[in-house]
Amino acid sequence: MSPRKSILLRRIAVVVCGAILVGGCASTPRNPDDPLEGYNRAMFAFNENLDKVLVKPVAQVYDAVTPKPVQTGVGNFFSNLADPWIGLNNLLQGKPAEALSDWMRFMVNSVFGIFGLLDIASEAKLPKHDEDLGQTLAVWGVGDGAYFVLPFFGPRTVRDAAVLPFDLVGDEGWRPTHVPTRNTLRALDITHTRATLLGADRALEESTFDKYIFVRDFYLQQRRYKIHDGNPPVEYEDFNGAVLPGQAPRWADVAAVAAAARLELVEPVVAAVHKSPGFEYE
Repeated sequence: MSPRKSILLRRIAVVVCGAILVGGCASTPRNPDDPLEGYNRAMFAFNENLDKVLVKPVAQVYDAVTPKPVQTGVGNFFSNLADPWIGLNNLLQGKPAEALSDWMRFMVNSVFGIFGLLDIASEAKLPKHDEDLGQTLAVWGVGDGAYFVLPFFGPRTVRDAAVLPFDLVGDEGWRPTHVPTRNTLRALDITHTRATLLGADRALEESTFDKYIFVRDFYLQQRRYKIHDGNPPVEYEDFNGAVLPGQAPRWADVAAVAAAARLELVEPVVAAVHKSPGFEYE
């Protein structure tokens, strides 16, 4: 075979392979939960860059210089501040026993736990819950809406993004009215939350070719898990891609069960998730 023919055949092979790859990508169906993917990817990249240049470095310093018992106390303190709002949402969802437990947690930890630095309530068999206004609206029948990435605050759905201001006000209800003190506490809360996710960075980098898809699918499945209080209706996809209820559970349900108790992607710094056995991205 002449050199000219060899070069021509190689070029044809490259063109054919490229066409196959493009055709394969074009035939991949878009996620119906993410019609705003173009915008979401851009905002996801913005949040990632902000995290890399600002939030993550501060969190790394905090993690390096702050003793672990102190970090535990900081986490307990902010967790305690959230309990009154969690209790209110439990009440609005028709769960008065859980609401009473949340308010009891707050009182016990505030009085006997040194303003919540110690989690005495868990030892007293008062479990920690995790509720917000987005979950309350979901229980009332309000749909998720499209997946939506907010600047600074990260992954949401349209429903959850719409009520985020109310969640922020509710969570801030027990914080000082003195603005510099409140802002200092808010910065500490963000820094501590980001520090708890430092160990997830490497797992996220190693677990996926497309971090955006990984985080999106994980977040949506985790929210579904929380809305149903850990018992989401099982689903299964038929050969046409339609989701049918009441059948075999999907892989992401397993991931959510394993990870939802440990992580919520709701802070402005989160573009990382814990590594969960059996988790894959679509």
